Amino acid sequence: MPEKRTIPAQSENFSEWYIQVVLNSGLAEYAPVRGCMIIKPYGYALWQNIQTELDRRIRETGHLNVYFPLLIPVSFFAREAQHIEGFAKECAVVTHYRLHWDAHQQQIAPDPDAQLTEPYVIRPTSETIIWHTFRKWIQSWRDLPIKINQWANVMRWEMRPRLFLRTSEFLWQEGHTAHATRQEAEQEARQMHQMYLEFFREYLAIEPYTGWKSPRERFAGAEQTYTLEGIMRDGKALQMGTSHFLGQNFARAFDVQFTTQEGTREYVWATSWGVSTRLIGALVMAHGDDHGLRLPPRLAPIQVVIIPIWGKDEPAVEDACQQIARMLQQAGIRTHIDLDREHRPGWKFHEYELRGVPVRIVIGPKDIQQRAVEVARRDTGEKQTLPWNDQLPTAIHDLLHTIHNTLLNQYKAFQQQITVEATSFQQMAQALQDGKVVCVPWAGSDHHEEQLQEQHNVTIRCLWTDDYEEPCIVTGQKTRVRALIAPAY
Repeated sequence: MPEKRTIPAQSENFSEWYIQVVLNSGLAEYAPVRGCMIIKPYGYALWQNIQTELDRRIRETGHLNVYFPLLIPVSFFAREAQHIEGFAKECAVVTHYRLHWDAHQQQIAPDPDAQLTEPYVIRPTSETIIWHTFRKWIQSWRDLPIKINQWANVMRWEMRPRLFLRTSEFLWQEGHTAHATRQEAEQEARQMHQMYLEFFREYLAIEPYTGWKSPRERFAGAEQTYTLEGIMRDGKALQMGTSHFLGQNFARAFDVQFTTQEGTREYVWATSWGVSTRLIGALVMAHGDDHGLRLPPRLAPIQVVIIPIWGKDEPAVEDACQQIARMLQQAGIRTHIDLDREHRPGWKFHEYELRGVPVRIVIGPKDIQQRAVEVARRDTGEKQTLPWNDQLPTAIHDLLHTIHNTLLNQYKAFQQQITVEATSFQQMAQALQDGKVVCVPWAGSDHHEEQLQEQHNVTIRCLWTDDYEEPCIVTGQKTRVRALIAPAY
């Protein structure tokens, strides 16, 4: 009999707990390429559910999907100084177009006679090639706005990889827009920031902190970066999504101008925004417990698993499972029956608990006689008996909704409990030492933020304004700006 897969407790070793949950729940595994991962069917189904709902929302806001090349001429990056400085250390570069087999040395290597005239960067992000193209697409105010989105893979060479959180290659969506006015572009950046927040709340059951990045943490080439920062169960912040107001930086770098209605020539205003497969890591760390995943029902690949308890009349039990599965599936509930006879029910309970399936239904000979089923919740472990009738799908729908709200409220309560306010540098230092996330009045500079990182290994995750002024913890200057300070992934 196969053994149950065990994982360490979060309190013992959170990092190892996370890796073991990802591996043992069937989300992903390590690839033979350093820093990369293989997303397994269960993990990819989870990503597809994220992608489907997010893509619907993106298209509803007037954006069209496109696809741009994976390889970008290296010269494109040189046109925007801040951008290349921000990504230079993460770029993978293609220099040859053919390999050569050396029979004498018994090895394969780039063919020295097949060197590219210009190297290509494997895209770390697509602003440069998109703005090169926008120069051809945009001539007058009639061509604006342009609002596009791309679902793609990107590569940013990662020295300290961690599955889903930091891998050299990952999947994401990247939106890019061009506008005639600064006001339109700023509104776009804020709108997409809000769209992400609503999606996280309604589908991931996570309500992160929101605000803007400090200049030191801002996206390379942006005038403003709006961010969503979730606090994970180990007290570290995770940047879950960003939306950037790019000003006219890329338009100037690629000479993208348009003729206004008044006949003048002006540079275009821009935004970009995106989220990635990092969201799967957020789901693991925000909701998981010592037993494994706890997936929000609206994203879970399997919302209900039906486990038969085999008796003397196995065909009758299997038929009952099939009947109930059809009822639920016809009601739009993603349902799976585990008809495997090799594993005992207890092993299956453990397995689907590890995989975070929100609802488990158990059916045996007695349940068939009583026309009732035992239903267990993954989020709380609570069990109840529900009648097996036409109202069962409605009852399960209601239960899934309740589970989502429970996970969201538990997350919000945890985030509130771990966050404290400090009005002095000493209070902040003590709170960080106690494992807290700290909110402080802030009017400091890049230099002050650098000192924070050097002394306490933390950064400013986001900034926002409050209704009242207080003295900054480093300058003493009165400010309404608040900073969320935490260690981060």
